[in-house]
Amino acid sequence: MPVDTHGSTTSQDEEMQEVVRHAQHIAANIASVILGKEEVIQACVVALLAGGHIIIEDYPGVGKTLLAKALARSVNCRFARVQFTPDLLPSDVTGVSVFNQKTGEFEFRPGPIFANIVLADEINRSSPKTQASLLECMEERQATIDNVTHPIAAPFMVIATQNPIEYEGTYPLPEAQLDRFMMRLGLGYPSAGAEAAILHSQTAGDPFAELVPVLGADDVVAMQNVASRVKVVPALRRYVVDVLSATRSSRDVYLGASPRAGIALVRAAKALALLRGRDYVVPQDLKDLCQRVLGHRILLSSDARVHGLTEAAVIARLLETVPVPGA
Repeated sequence: MPVDTHGSTTSQDEEMQEVVRHAQHIAANIASVILGKEEVIQACVVALLAGGHIIIEDYPGVGKTLLAKALARSVNCRFARVQFTPDLLPSDVTGVSVFNQKTGEFEFRPGPIFANIVLADEINRSSPKTQASLLECMEERQATIDNVTHPIAAPFMVIATQNPIEYEGTYPLPEAQLDRFMMRLGLGYPSAGAEAAILHSQTAGDPFAELVPVLGADDVVAMQNVASRVKVVPALRRYVVDVLSATRSSRDVYLGASPRAGIALVRAAKALALLRGRDYVVPQDLKDLCQRVLGHRILLSSDARVHGLTEAAVIARLLETVPVPGA
């Protein structure tokens, strides 16, 4: 019996087009309150499609929390916000078992981590013990409390914000914690034109209050499934391995990127390729994401820091040395 490959291709094209439309709706929703930051908004949508977590690091007042809330408001699913403070306990995040005197049994009361999108605001203001309570949740989509494992429903995304670690009263996140975040983003100060528009929109009303969801949780899961099917040829997988190896052998890097970093890079590249209208990844997709996916996963050597090098500069230099497939 002949196979209708044309019909199958048409169906796949329609799926891709639908994902792109949905992603554009999310981006437009966020852009209505976060002005002049299209690239950062696109990175957030990429992480959502790739099923990854993001950490937004920048100075106070540039819109970190508003960006996270706008992304969460754009999806009709369960949202929870946790304000991290020095006295926050792990059980305040994951939940606690409470003894019910009527039934004579312990009942589990889930914490805010059991939401679809979780905003961990100022995550580096809590103790390392509380930060560590997120490790299992972020990596395995589950939480173990009193030796009982509780799954977290899909979709699941943690959006963390933090101020620069030089600020007083902050606790730097350990490498194991940072490695769970797919991307690290920074907003930076807006352009003069964008800042003038912000002053007008934020003082004439509350644009965030006007945001309405444009997608449901099931739509996001469907989009993630389509993104996971984007093709990556063996040569590109080898290219990712070579980039990771370059970070480990560079004299400017004390601790190189882990295999988890490579997994995150490939997953993010699949989502980005899909947003660009392709069902396959090209080298430029990977190169465009390296800074955001690898930057927080490497530790620079002391010599590199003495010479004023940054993670971005080191990664840019390494990308110039790794041969690109087909180039």
